[in-house]
Amino acid sequence: MRQVILYTDEDDYWIAECPSSPGCVSQGDTKEEALAGIKKTIELYIDVLKEHGDSVPEDHANLELAKV
Repeated sequence: MRQVILYTDEDDYWIAECPSSPGCVSQGDTKEEALAGIKKTIELYIDVLKEHGDSVPEDHANLELAKV
């Protein structure tokens, strides 16, 4: 399991990012589309790391919400 950040952009698209998997970003018209996309992206990222013999980084994100 990986922590994912979900938010909407200025065009109301849902964006999903995974801080512990660099470069893993997805977007969709709905939250469900963005989540499905990020799940597939993370799976592919991990598969490629393993294929190249690289270690899979731990999910070390410690997220906090703050209004600024």
